[in-house]
Amino acid sequence: MPHTSASAAELAPVDAVRSGTANVVRLAIAQALAGANSTVVFATGAVVGDMLAPSKVLATLPISIFVVGMAACTLPAGAIARRHGRRAAFMAGTGCGVLVGLLSALAIVTASFPLFCVAMFFGGAYAAVVFSFRFAAADCVPVDRRPRALSAVMAGGVFAGVIGPQLVTLTMDLWPPHMFAATFLAQAVVAGMAALVLSGVRLPTPAAEERSGGRPLAAILRQPRFLVAVTCGAVSYLLMNFVMTAAPLAMRLCGHSQVDANLGLQWHVIAMYGPSFFTGRLIVRFGAQRIVAVGLALTGGAALVGLTGVDVAHFWAALVALGLGWNFGFVGASAMVLECHRPDERTRVQSVNDFIVFGLVALGSFSSGGLLTSFGWDAVLWVSFLPLAGAILTLAYAAVSQRTRTA
Repeated sequence: MPHTSASAAELAPVDAVRSGTANVVRLAIAQALAGANSTVVFATGAVVGDMLAPSKVLATLPISIFVVGMAACTLPAGAIARRHGRRAAFMAGTGCGVLVGLLSALAIVTASFPLFCVAMFFGGAYAAVVFSFRFAAADCVPVDRRPRALSAVMAGGVFAGVIGPQLVTLTMDLWPPHMFAATFLAQAVVAGMAALVLSGVRLPTPAAEERSGGRPLAAILRQPRFLVAVTCGAVSYLLMNFVMTAAPLAMRLCGHSQVDANLGLQWHVIAMYGPSFFTGRLIVRFGAQRIVAVGLALTGGAALVGLTGVDVAHFWAALVALGLGWNFGFVGASAMVLECHRPDERTRVQSVNDFIVFGLVALGSFSSGGLLTSFGWDAVLWVSFLPLAGAILTLAYAAVSQRTRTA
């Protein structure tokens, strides 16, 4: 009998590891399917907005509303996860994913710009939940494996980078004369598939301590490392969204085809998520702050490439560099957030982090379309250097302060 008990005790950690690995795999597959939603929106949102909006200045408003939806729904999604578990939040998010596809198709068929904007808000709500997959994966594994689990789920976005643009290319003309209507119907089907995958994720129910939330939020937000993490994460995402929102429409205005824009976005998304196969290992080896610094440098390089010309190659090279910069900057900053909270504070701190990040991204996205239509593509790129400089200075100050404390 003691031997049996000992065997069970030995097997329990093994079962926990297997269960955690299975959850990470499911979350990575869900990331591939659900991540296609954002890719479809960024590939088509400004173009559909240009077709439906009463003024060309409002062309990128749907994408801005998409980002507002991300920011507005991050805290409610975190509250659902804290009270009812992450899987309940996942199901609510994929429900929004189906809804955005159906409403967008209806908006295109009826030529309703307001309805398309409403649909984009639900798309943002879906994306807010999708971005919580990375933190859910970190909850499934031991502390020393968290950066790799987070990175593995983000790697699922590589396939989203293929699924989304190909979904657009293969379906955009299937329902003439309603361009992209069939695309959004197909996106609704993909969201339903993501829900089926997520239904198999097994995560522990929230404990009473987690529902209470731990330390006061102000005490958590005042941590220097959290401030650096949220600043760098916000700037990495802000600039990626700021430039990517304008890029498809800028390519059209420069005389390039929608297919070229779709391919550029496809390689951009692959660059966003492709490094995730090894970003976690790089973070473990070199530290999150160094990886974030590389990401910010790549983002600056993307803007410089974009300023050298407006050929298809210039757009594609800038979008690829932008994607790589986002991966190192955002994934590195996310890993830093994991070091800033206790287990009972995780869903609250993670949702607050994403709320701040997506809130700032929303503010930036509103200005992207106006800058592009009023001053051109170069203006979008030059403006991006301002927040980039702020993030670099914040990161440098944190590094100097850390060395001073350890000296």
